[in-house]
Parts: sequence; C-alpha cells; structure tokens
Amino acid sequence: MKMTYKGSCHCGKVRFEADIDLDAGTGKCNCSICTKRRAWNALIKPEDFRLLSSGDEMGEYQFGTMSGHYHFCRTCGIMPFSDGYIEQIGGAFVSVSLACLDDLDPSVLAEAPVSYADGRNNAWWNTPAETRHL
Repeated sequence: MKMTYKGSCHCGKVRFEADIDLDAGTGKCNCSICTKRRAWNALIKPEDFRLLSSGDEMGEYQFGTMSGHYHFCRTCGIMPFSDGYIEQIGGAFVSVSLACLDDLDPSVLAEAPVSYADGRNNAWWNTPAETRHL
C-alpha cells in the first residue's frame, strides 16, 4: 500500500514528499555512484514525487549514459533523490533515497523487500553476482 513520506537532505534545505509502496520493493544497485553512496532506494513514478523546496537549493550531477540526474543539496551535499528515464526499468522514474525519509519507521524499512540491480554493467534488470557489499 502506498504511503506518503516526507523527506529531506541533512540540513533541511531540500524537502520533498513521496508516495511509496515499500511492500512493492526497494533497491540497491552496484553502479559506481550507488556503490560509493551505499544507496538504498525506492523507485517511483514522477507523479508520486513532490519537491517542496526551491530547486535553487540543489545541484545536479550526471555521468555515463547521462540518463540519470542526481540531485544534491548545495549546502550539506546529501543526495536525497535522482530522476531520469531508462526504458528497461519502466521509463521515467524518481529514485528516492530511503535514508532521507524523515518519517519512516526503521522497523518498517527492515521488513521491506530488497532487489539488486546490475547497473555497473548497464543491465539493471539483472541481479549482480555479488550483493553482500551493497
């Protein structure tokens, strides 16, 4: 069931709401940026995401195929979400950092199913051979 969560960066200058069904699954990816961030995300459709703060507070980073836009707070550096378009994972998406959800009970997060994506090889629909480090 979708629940509305509020989220933010560390300093609170980037704030958002997201409608997320944690029972539908969460994800960890082995691409270079997700590995370095130890990212744990939920993929949602753009219509389920609402930025509550000014976009002026954010910077953006892109790399590789340039299909993802990684948004970060210009003040504290935290990256609360990314967005983009990748046909193989359903088209337009917003990837919300679960660590940035301010009102998510840790016991609920601990029960959420986790899928692993092989972003390192641009094969997000496959599970990588090694996931223990993610």
